[in-house]
Amino acid sequence: MTNFIPIFPLGIVVYPGEMLNLHIFEPRYKQLIDECIVEKKPFGIPAVIDKKVNEYGTLVEISRVEKTYDNGEIEVRTRGLKVFRILEVIREVPEKLYAGAIVNYPDNQERTSEKLREQVLTALRELHELLQVTKSFPVEDHRLRAYDIAHHAGLSLEEEYEMLHLFQELQRLEYLKRHLSKVIPLMAEMERLKDRVKLNGHFRNLSVDNF
Repeated sequence: MTNFIPIFPLGIVVYPGEMLNLHIFEPRYKQLIDECIVEKKPFGIPAVIDKKVNEYGTLVEISRVEKTYDNGEIEVRTRGLKVFRILEVIREVPEKLYAGAIVNYPDNQERTSEKLREQVLTALRELHELLQVTKSFPVEDHRLRAYDIAHHAGLSLEEEYEMLHLFQELQRLEYLKRHLSKVIPLMAEMERLKDRVKLNGHFRNLSVDNF
């Protein structure tokens, strides 16, 4: 299926199911948001990387208007729906300030593996422990998807975008598993290095047994 959607390009990756707060101040996007509120229609957020609008993004809906300012600025809460692929960008839409795009929606396979998900979550929590950060998720482990944890795995923007256009949950989990298997040893070594630096200059009890 293809259709036309208004687009709001941003330098982020949004995933299906993700809640995203937006502060809208540009006239073209105030017009876009106002229309989406009145007409109860979604809009697209394609990822911008290196000042380039990429072909994949996520369709989002406005779930709540948080605040409206006297100058017309507005704060809204949105929720990611599904991934789209841009077939054609429409830069000049008649009587509109914003751009749009003709898009389609690739099939997204949600079949998962409990074992693989558990491996990813174990590695993710190991990373968080090394970083000394605390993360909690709004649902139980067995309900978590790769989309729910990707932003918490230390991916770069480019890596988050790569994962956006993987259309099988098993592929996405494998992608996160490979990433974490590379990152965790590096972080562990950094922690050991930090400990060695802390010791430098301090009195230490050193001995060599059986020499």
